[in-house]
Amino acid sequence: MARRPARRRRRSAARRAQARNHGIVLFTLTTAAVVLAVLLLGWLLHHLMLLLCLLAVALAVAVVVVRGRVAASRREHEGQVAQLRHIGAFLSMGPKEFEHALAVLCRRDGCTEVTVVGGAGDLAADVLATTPAGQRILIQAKRYGPKTLVGSQDVQKVNGTYRDVHRCDLALVVTTSTFTKAAAAFCAQVGIRAVDRRALALWAEGTSRPPWG
Repeated sequence: MARRPARRRRRSAARRAQARNHGIVLFTLTTAAVVLAVLLLGWLLHHLMLLLCLLAVALAVAVVVVRGRVAASRREHEGQVAQLRHIGAFLSMGPKEFEHALAVLCRRDGCTEVTVVGGAGDLAADVLATTPAGQRILIQAKRYGPKTLVGSQDVQKVNGTYRDVHRCDLALVVTTSTFTKAAAAFCAQVGIRAVDRRALALWAEGTSRPPWG
């Protein structure tokens, strides 16, 4: 009967020793973490000015880069606008270039959200934009030669999609040629703005109001 208490005492002593070892390890890890935190804080405080200077330099570089890109974009836009002051520039373009040129005119005259969407399945929309007055407009671009006229079917397609499909308030059909009498009459009847070569020349020169005005 006397052996059992001795075993229990040995077990209790082992548990206490194990608990002390765990406590020592925990204390050591905690102390190391505190020391590292103090060292890191000291390093940060000691190098605070250096960090602030590096941050200021990075911000200055970012500002310079952004301003440079904005200035380059502005110069590119101004160059494009200058090239489009005469109708001859439009007559030497292909269909896709013509669409982008009309988008440039829209931006020049204060439109926002200008997007060139022309292509397969465009549903009669080549350019979409929002005018300074808040109207959403659709432009159908017809880069035609002088002997090819915009016909009734062309403008009827625009009339069938610009409101219900593209959710626009106004539609423009812009051409480097002119319209047949039937097409011009249809545009006048349904409220589509028909912009022929002469009207396009005036718009490009800036001597007339934009066609949505």
